[in-house]
Amino acid sequence: MEPGSIAALLAEAGFFSGLSAEALQDCAAAFREQRCDQGQMLFARGDAGDRLLLVAEGRVRLAVTTEDGRELSVRHAARGDLLGEIALLDGGPRSADAVAMTPVLAYGLRRAALEQLMARHPELATGIIAFLCRRLRQTTDQLEGIALYSIEVRLARFLLVGLGGRRAAPGKRVPLDMAFSQGELAQLLGASRPKVNAALGSLEQAGAIRRTADRLFCDPDRLAACAGIADG
Repeated sequence: MEPGSIAALLAEAGFFSGLSAEALQDCAAAFREQRCDQGQMLFARGDAGDRLLLVAEGRVRLAVTTEDGRELSVRHAARGDLLGEIALLDGGPRSADAVAMTPVLAYGLRRAALEQLMARHPELATGIIAFLCRRLRQTTDQLEGIALYSIEVRLARFLLVGLGGRRAAPGKRVPLDMAFSQGELAQLLGASRPKVNAALGSLEQAGAIRRTADRLFCDPDRLAACAGIADG
């Protein structure tokens, strides 16, 4: 991928989205390509964190696994998402495993290169702070959902995020491609697969969704009602 294409990705990515076109081009030139096969580990929990990754193609799952084999998915990353930012910034070990769910094309940025970019573009520090604050809010919301809300509410809120504010014409529904299996959804929502299946059935009974093999057709207003959100 050419630096111009990487710069276009960076314009949508957390740290870099507020930079000028010239600064984005400068940053893009410092990234190096990395390809991973499906099932390959990009990095493991405890590894040294010397590199930030920008996903260009594919999907990556970040998860924490206990010594007895239990696993919790923290999040899934797709095109335009950044990975490994915490260990890169504080110099500590990786806090989660990152595994390619599909073939992945990513671009890596070394810590030394990021420090040089920050020296040339001090505004990058502001973008990093804003990005980390957003990530902390997202993590807080995720923990709140798991601790305080039923699986139906958590699922409805997850689907609303996936819709990204899209609306449908009167009498129509918004299609949502299901990039996750029920098992993956269960890990992300902190529930079992049977409970996720039951929750999907409950939302369907409520008229909030209609299921096909690979898609959901969503009614945002009814989903918002199921999620306990006043304004869908």
